[in-house]
Amino acid sequence: MNRTSLTHRHITVFGQRVQEETPRNTRAEKSLAILRSSPEQATASLASGGFVIHVYSFSFLSVVSYVEDGAQSDDLLRPVFMGCATKNAKVVAISLGSLQRLIALKAVPQSAVPMIINTMSDAMSQGVDIQLRILQTLVSLITNFPFVHGDLLGEALLLCFRLQDSRIAVVSSTAAATLRQLVMFVVDKMVEEDKQDSVDLKLVEHVTLPDGTTAALGPFARDAYSVFEDLCLLANSEKPHFLHLEYLHKTFALELIESVLTNYHELFRKHEQLLMLLRHHLCPMLLKSLSDRAVFPLTLRCTRVVFLLLKQFSFELKTEAEVFLMLLIRMISDDVDSTLSDHSGSRPVWTRVLSMEIMRGLCSDAELIRNIWDRYDAEESGSKVFSSLISSLKRLVTEKPALLGVSSQMMGIGAPSHSESGSSYGLDVGGVAGMVANAAATAASATVSGVVGMIGAGAGLSVQTSAMKLQCIDQLDKADSPPIPESYVYLLGVQCIVSLCEGFASFTGPLYNTIVVQRPRGAGEPIIRAPPALDLATLPPDEQASRQLRTVRSMVDNGWPALLAALSFIISTNLSDELFVDVLTSYQAMTNVAGMLALTTPRDAFLTSLAKFAIPSRVVASLESYIEPPTPRSGVSLSENLGLTSPLQPPGLSERNLVCLKVLVSSALFLAGSLGESWYGIMEALQNADYVLTMKGSQPSSGRRGSTFTGGPNTPTRSVSGATGGTSEAGRASHPPQPARHSLLADIDPDNVQLAIQRLFEASKSLEDSAFQDFVNALCKLSSEMIGMQSNATDVLGEAESTDELTAPVSSATLSPRIDVRHRRRVSGIHLPRTLRTGDFGVERLGTVAMLNIHRLIYRTPEVAWNTTTGHLLSIISLPSAPQAIRVQAARVLDEILVIVPRNLSSTGDLQAKAQRRVLDVLSKQIVPASEAGAAGTSTNVELRRMGLEALHQILQASGHTLVVGWGSIFEMLGSVCKPPVLMRTISSDSVSTLSLQDHRPKPLLLGYNSERGYTALVKIAFQSLKLVCDSVSSLSPEDLRLCISTLGQFGRQADTNIALTAAESLLWSVSDSIQSKRKDVEEEPEYSALWMFLLLEVLGLCTDARPEVRVGAIQTLFRAMQLYGATLSRDTWNDCMWKVTFPLLDAISEETRRIPPESAGPPSSAHPSGSTPDQAWDESKSLALQSIGSIIKEFFVTKIMHLSTFSDAWKVFVAHIQDTVLLDRRPLSTPALQCLDKAIGSLSEATDEATHSRVAEALECAWRAWDDIGDAVLQAGTSHFSPLMVSGSHGAFTQESLVAFLDVVRTMRRMSWQHMRTEWPLARLTRLMEILKGVLTYSNSPDYRPDVDALTPVQASVIDIVQAIDLAESGVPSLVMRDLSEFSSLAFLAGFHANPTLLSVPGSPVTPVPTSTRKQVTYIGLSKKTMPTLIELYMRFKDHAEIYEDGTLEAVLSAYGIPIKLKYECPAPSKFGKDMPLWKTATTCFLRMVTECVMVLLKLGEAISDTRVEAIWRQIIEGFRGGILADCSLAETFGLEEQEVEENFDLALISSLEIDLVRHLGGPRVPDYLVGQLAKILHKGSQLYKFSFHTPRSGSPGHWGCSNVGSSCNSGDEYEKLDLESVGSTATGEVVPRERFSYWCFDLLFLICSDVTSGACLVRCHGRSLMMTPWMIDQETARRRVAALCLPSLLDRCKTAMVGYIADEVLRGSLPFPRVREDELLYVLRKLLDLRLWPGTLWAAFSDAPSANSASPPAVDPSLSPSALVADVVKRSSVAHLYYFYPVLCEIASIPRKTPAAWVLTSPVGGSQGRIGALEGDGKVVEVDARALAKACLGVLGKEMGAV
Repeated sequence: MNRTSLTHRHITVFGQRVQEETPRNTRAEKSLAILRSSPEQATASLASGGFVIHVYSFSFLSVVSYVEDGAQSDDLLRPVFMGCATKNAKVVAISLGSLQRLIALKAVPQSAVPMIINTMSDAMSQGVDIQLRILQTLVSLITNFPFVHGDLLGEALLLCFRLQDSRIAVVSSTAAATLRQLVMFVVDKMVEEDKQDSVDLKLVEHVTLPDGTTAALGPFARDAYSVFEDLCLLANSEKPHFLHLEYLHKTFALELIESVLTNYHELFRKHEQLLMLLRHHLCPMLLKSLSDRAVFPLTLRCTRVVFLLLKQFSFELKTEAEVFLMLLIRMISDDVDSTLSDHSGSRPVWTRVLSMEIMRGLCSDAELIRNIWDRYDAEESGSKVFSSLISSLKRLVTEKPALLGVSSQMMGIGAPSHSESGSSYGLDVGGVAGMVANAAATAASATVSGVVGMIGAGAGLSVQTSAMKLQCIDQLDKADSPPIPESYVYLLGVQCIVSLCEGFASFTGPLYNTIVVQRPRGAGEPIIRAPPALDLATLPPDEQASRQLRTVRSMVDNGWPALLAALSFIISTNLSDELFVDVLTSYQAMTNVAGMLALTTPRDAFLTSLAKFAIPSRVVASLESYIEPPTPRSGVSLSENLGLTSPLQPPGLSERNLVCLKVLVSSALFLAGSLGESWYGIMEALQNADYVLTMKGSQPSSGRRGSTFTGGPNTPTRSVSGATGGTSEAGRASHPPQPARHSLLADIDPDNVQLAIQRLFEASKSLEDSAFQDFVNALCKLSSEMIGMQSNATDVLGEAESTDELTAPVSSATLSPRIDVRHRRRVSGIHLPRTLRTGDFGVERLGTVAMLNIHRLIYRTPEVAWNTTTGHLLSIISLPSAPQAIRVQAARVLDEILVIVPRNLSSTGDLQAKAQRRVLDVLSKQIVPASEAGAAGTSTNVELRRMGLEALHQILQASGHTLVVGWGSIFEMLGSVCKPPVLMRTISSDSVSTLSLQDHRPKPLLLGYNSERGYTALVKIAFQSLKLVCDSVSSLSPEDLRLCISTLGQFGRQADTNIALTAAESLLWSVSDSIQSKRKDVEEEPEYSALWMFLLLEVLGLCTDARPEVRVGAIQTLFRAMQLYGATLSRDTWNDCMWKVTFPLLDAISEETRRIPPESAGPPSSAHPSGSTPDQAWDESKSLALQSIGSIIKEFFVTKIMHLSTFSDAWKVFVAHIQDTVLLDRRPLSTPALQCLDKAIGSLSEATDEATHSRVAEALECAWRAWDDIGDAVLQAGTSHFSPLMVSGSHGAFTQESLVAFLDVVRTMRRMSWQHMRTEWPLARLTRLMEILKGVLTYSNSPDYRPDVDALTPVQASVIDIVQAIDLAESGVPSLVMRDLSEFSSLAFLAGFHANPTLLSVPGSPVTPVPTSTRKQVTYIGLSKKTMPTLIELYMRFKDHAEIYEDGTLEAVLSAYGIPIKLKYECPAPSKFGKDMPLWKTATTCFLRMVTECVMVLLKLGEAISDTRVEAIWRQIIEGFRGGILADCSLAETFGLEEQEVEENFDLALISSLEIDLVRHLGGPRVPDYLVGQLAKILHKGSQLYKFSFHTPRSGSPGHWGCSNVGSSCNSGDEYEKLDLESVGSTATGEVVPRERFSYWCFDLLFLICSDVTSGACLVRCHGRSLMMTPWMIDQETARRRVAALCLPSLLDRCKTAMVGYIADEVLRGSLPFPRVREDELLYVLRKLLDLRLWPGTLWAAFSDAPSANSASPPAVDPSLSPSALVADVVKRSSVAHLYYFYPVLCEIASIPRKTPAAWVLTSPVGGSQGRIGALEGDGKVVEVDARALAKACLGVLGKEMGAV
């Protein structure tokens, strides 16, 4: 639908509405007709302006007609005006809508505009919709008709102003927006007008300006000027000139003014008339408004306009801008009161905030700030706006320290909260400023002083908590000031300062880079990698960049004190990470700008301040006294009690300290080329940073350091703000997202910071020579001052003699000036003059820099760096008062430089000789002492010389072949370390033995003194260098060779053993080889032979040298020569070697070994450096001599030594030496001595000549006597009743190794004896041998036992081998061997022990108790496993020899077997790693096999064995079975079921053997009665099924419930008529024995041996199985009757105990059920008693006085007895007499009123004895039995026997 159609519709609707109101609607109808006929033509006609206007006034019903051209125009517009003239809101709205559409179509002629404005003015009183429609129409009218200006425009704007004053909010706000749009449109038309080339002069008007002048303005300029002027007048409450408006809100007027200035500031700058309005109207109004009482809306808008004026018109309004700036500065500086926001007096706080927000915007404009400096501060008479601004900002940020808090991190970690000065910050920025410039001291002094005690723990500053969501100056909708955080204004101050600093850097940096770094260079000019500072004097003065740089330089030079004071205060407050980075960046920016602009004072001030923050002095001071806690804290720490969150930790640098340090290093690296003398302060800071980062406990892990870093309570914990969407609150709380950290906060762990510091020093390679010289001078100066502070002298370095001594070799620029210690300033806090360090930072870094610039040292003139560096290091080395560690460090650095320089020298030109001369001259000053006092000086001096000698050695090693000068210096340095020996050895002309035995041998030099230790070190290093020189000894001239040998001789006499040994043995031996090769020349042979003999004498003399290494080397050399040339020696020569070399050598060494007894040996502190004491060293020497002698004798014994005329004497002396060595010397010598003897005896095997037979026999006999004497010593030591320490006190305990060697001797001796004699030793000697072997085997004092569980130890194996090699053919020998082996087999159970650890310690050393579990244990288990089977084998071999029975050998063997059988599970484990059979099983198997054999052999041998021996043998047999049956088996309960069954089945073999092999022989006449009864008691005890854990009456004697004892006679009726059941009853359940089945087996066997096995019952039940009676059961009836009579009392007592106990307990227990085992036992006993058939007369004989005699032939029945006695006597002789014995008990069981135990059992198919409960027996019937029925059955059998049934 097009616009014409819309207009058509509006007019249609309009006509309908008018018709409703009045019948005069012909105009509307005409308008419709015109539009219908030709819409386009009507529109064009209206636009042309031809119409007739009729104004209708409905109020007066009159019509005023204005006739114009164009009838159609009148017809179209007249209805619209008519509708607007009505009072009907709907009609007016439609009319205005139609009019708006016509205006939009530009269908309204220009001439109709006034009428339209008048019409809308008349309709303005209508409703809200009408007013809004009017505003829309006005906008359309003015924008579509640009020529609406002048008064007509004023009227249109007046309508808007009137509507803007409406009380209806929507109308007012819409009108305000419309006004803003129209005013912008008016000014925009002026902009378009300016773009035109010319303006119609007819339209130009002259306007009177505020200053009285006139100006010709175009129409649109006139409109804009008039409108803006009226806005300024209205804002100032003055009458407008253009707008006919009485009043306008100032706030609205200011908003319109702000909109105009914001969008058209360029237009204002072009037109002076507009600037004049600003100058004459706007600025005074703003000053007045800001000076009056502060009202938030008005002041807010005024400050916004002021900001625009300062930003856009500061150049045009210079004076006004100055006034505004000073006003804002004053508002910032004035005290405010936040409680007086709307009252006069103090300004409210929001005014300060508004001013600071404006300042923040201004400070971010670096160019504006520079212009402010140029306009107001550059001149002397200026108002100093910039200076005032900086000062006010500084005062602002420092006025409330308590609000901003203190950053604990800036004070370091682990340091005390307050320093000694009392300052809470530990900083004095004013002092820093005053240190570098007096003029800056005043400006920077008012910083942080006086804030002690004002700092709050919860304060802080961060953007998140201190800033406003919408800055105050943007809150135009607020009538009152919004809530402002108290710290917001300080945040603004920080941002202002940061912006200023960044502005300086952003402008200066690019220009500096362009001018200095990227400037064009000439040909060959090197690239400047470390550029100097910018010299502004060299720049063109007229260039804009030059002027700007000068401006910035002046600004920084003037404002740095205040900026430094502010920044130093801010950075020490509790800032967030973001703000901390900004402030630190500003620090860096100011430092770099000052450095780039050559501002030395501010640059040094900022660097110094950064250094203080990077390394707080309190951290260094705390670290000096910090002590690492010995153990971690386990309780509640003090910090937790005080509510602190940070853990206790050692002093160190926090994360922020490290960031500051990183920035400091970065700035120093950036300004490296221009720092000059300022390097000293930086080096000082880096020194202390290195100290803190590397000191003990001061370097926490990165994780811990990161955890301690917090920016304060307001610092965000690395999380996104709460506005972040997409996650829940819980998710954000538990897993806060980590934002990316600033690059400054990255890589700030100590390692990376130290790498950054290292890069700074590496950058020294890029410095120019002059800058490098300053760099090195700073290091030397720092080192000098630190060394002076740590010096032990009273004067500091640089004073008195120390100063002269230190500064003499170097230039004055190297060292620090004279500074009194009382006024010495230390940036880091290392201010204690006695603070000793392990090294000096300056010296260390000086070495690093020198190594990095080694080519500069070589190829540049010495004045650049060589003289300074080496001179400073030499001065430190030569300063006695300097700390030792630092002097050593300086020597190390110097030596590294001196070593590396020759390697980098070129071999061409004169430079090589000069450089080598410089190096050797400096090195000579270090090595060669200046005086005798220096030669024998302190250990430090010796150490310094040693280091110099090491450097010389390295030079010779790497560059010796290139040396062209300095050999004289080299020999001088080497010779300066040697000194003559303390003692001179007297040379004897006698034999070597005389030389070896003299008392005046050289003694080792005392090494306990520092001078001697240092002397030894010097000799050692110099000797290494001498060896390098000796590599070319073959090319030396005779004179040089003599000089070399002379020098070697000097070193051979020095105290250092290695040097002496090497010089005397290795080097001189190599020289001797060379001499031997030259002796081939006949002409030179005499000379070299003399030299050779002298060399040999020197070597022989060292064989008894006091130093063990020398002795060992000499001995090896001596015997190596003898072995090498021995085959060519004559017998006489060998005789001399034996008597003049070998034996004297042994005598001399033995004298030394026996000179110091072990108990007087010195403490471990006197031990030899190798770890052995002096006496041990002598022992090692003698051991080596013995081994060498043994090898010599073994090789040459038969061929040379045996044929000597003095062989017998020599052999005796030799054996005597061996014996004395074993008995008199310390124990370590025993093994080599015995091995030497073994070798000598073993060599007899080669003596096959008959002529030597007698000599061999003599030698063996002599060796046996010595061996016997040694064995006696072993026996005495083994049987000693003293402690092991006392046993080994005189000569030490025999070791296992020595005992093996001892046994090897006798084994070799027996082998040689058999080889030559072919006979066994006599029994006496064999007995002595076995005695000694047993003593060796049981020797318990050795310190070196080996495990003997799985295998035999070497000693045990040797003993067994010797025993097995004995020939057993002779009488008495088998018994001897078997007895000893039986003792060996029992050692595992009787003689095991733990080795005493004290035997392993060095005599005289403290003994530490060792737990038994960790000590070695000698178990003899392997020996027992070896000997037990061996014994049975030997027995089977000699069982028919009566002597082994008669002499007690068999008893000893059986007794030995019985021990493990009795111990059973308590036996030690048979193996550690294998699965060997347990020892008790092995013993049981062997025991049963031996018993089975021996009882048969006893019958076989008969009277050949006495009754006493038989009884003893049977006693041991019974004891063996006792141990097996009654052994403790409780441990078996822990086994698995299958394993328990296996164990029981194994024990069944014991019962079976007793049943089958023993019982039939037990009734023999030679077996005493008590042994048979003892077996019955064993079975009685073994058949116990349970036991009570507490005492009960039934635990008394077996006859408690019947006869008083088993052997007494019992009357049948009287004693059993009434049982005292109440006194024996108990409710205790008892504890079941571990193996119930085994107990039944014993019970079965007890029943079996008491049964009549021939009474018709051919099947018995035993051990849970059925078996037929074997013939042996039927044979020997007499013996079995005897055994049954002796064992029956025990069986009856066992059965009575079970039955009576049940009866008594049943009375008490009532219905309480019995345990299963009790019921099973009762049923078992009753069934067994029912089946039992005794031998006739057995019971009678058992209780008679002679059971054995009466069992075979009982006496006849006495008929004279009474009937009852007669019946009783007859029944006791019957086979069921046991039922008569239990008659009362059976009656009690049969009469039990309650249910008795019952069970289902299988009956025997043949009617024999019944099985045990639950035991299945083939084909029996299952029947139920119970105790009552069984008792009744027993009574029935008894009654039948008595004839009662």
